[in-house]
Amino acid sequence: MDLSNRTVLVVGGTSGIGRELARRFASAGSTVAVAGRNPQALSELAAEGFGTFGIDVTDDFSVAASRDAVLARCPELDTVVTMSGVMLLEDLRDPAHFETARTTIDSNLLGTIRVIDAFTPHLIRRGAGTFMTVTSGIAFLPFPPMPSYAASKAAVHAYSEALRAQLAGTGVDVVELVPPAVASAGQEKVNPHALPLEDFATEVMGLLSQDPTPHEILVKGVLMHRWAEREGTYDGLVAQRAKALTMLPGRQN
Repeated sequence: MDLSNRTVLVVGGTSGIGRELARRFASAGSTVAVAGRNPQALSELAAEGFGTFGIDVTDDFSVAASRDAVLARCPELDTVVTMSGVMLLEDLRDPAHFETARTTIDSNLLGTIRVIDAFTPHLIRRGAGTFMTVTSGIAFLPFPPMPSYAASKAAVHAYSEALRAQLAGTGVDVVELVPPAVASAGQEKVNPHALPLEDFATEVMGLLSQDPTPHEILVKGVLMHRWAEREGTYDGLVAQRAKALTMLPGRQN
């Protein structure tokens, strides 16, 4: 992927990984716009020179309105990164967790689909472009305190594979970014082994620059998650990660 001459939209790029990747694309020479829900963050990014757009990926009308605004200002858009998502704890012993599951799936899975659907006709008309979906190492090695997060990210992985197959021959590529725990958005508080954000972004941009660009962007820190089943470490790692269920209220004992 030539990172120096693209027109990129990062949906959910107001913080964390998305914000850092937006800055890295811009530093490489691309024109970058960011869409998100946080007005203050959007204002800060606008002051840095980014195009900014409000969007709520759980709302059909918001997604459609944002698409129209983006394409009016960035008609050469060729890369859409779908970063939006939530990462929430759930206690499956408590039926009240269902609302958390609904929120998680609506944002992480359906939000991704809404954004892709909004921009697919444009990229197909161009005959060239890239969707970058964002999953997680947890899609391949579940983290028991966050079951719907894991399920939603596993679903985005499967959806990305199907999308790539269906868009074959259109000139539109599908690249899946698979982050491990990255020290952003509070991850460093719960996981002292979280990968520093700057190191992660540097590795990601290097992988994106490869020719051909890999279908899955796998930094070294996520390989144990991605290939746990193949390597026979899956059951042991899930059991180890289940110890984190003490994070849930009432599970400390």
